[in-house]
Amino acid sequence: MPTSVLFVCYANVCRSPLAEGVFRHFVGRRGLDGALTIDSAGTSAFVGSEPHPLSVSIARQHGIELQGVSRQLVRDDLFEFDHIVVMDRANERAVAKLEQTAFAPGQRASATIRLLRQLSTPTARGSALDVPDPIAGGPSHYAYCYELIERGCLALLDELAETVDSAT
Repeated sequence: MPTSVLFVCYANVCRSPLAEGVFRHFVGRRGLDGALTIDSAGTSAFVGSEPHPLSVSIARQHGIELQGVSRQLVRDDLFEFDHIVVMDRANERAVAKLEQTAFAPGQRASATIRLLRQLSTPTARGSALDVPDPIAGGPSHYAYCYELIERGCLALLDELAETVDSAT
């Protein structure tokens, strides 16, 4: 079974599809395509929307083509993915709330749920844990977002590559 990773942001149009594309790109460069399943979702997704044009643009500047359309995070994702990587603390709270539904009290998600910036900056606290949403900004906001996402994705890949390599 491949190791599965789900990237999560608010609407699944800016950060999480960018993280999915960046991670997919680096997974491919390491030759681990078949060893990892990668997806993205939003806690309040604009279901069926294409990635934001500025996310597409910054990805292309780095040789990455973004794929797919936005989808809503659902509770089953917390049990079907091995790793859920969220972009900010607000989304982390939304994931935790989804985990604590009245339908299954006390049932804990099987996924490891973490903030992306925890991976690249383990000592970060407060707002330093967030990949800020670039939606209201211009290209420079997307470039900054890309840098944070790239660092986090490379740290995640370094971590997962050890277990993936030993399993293949």
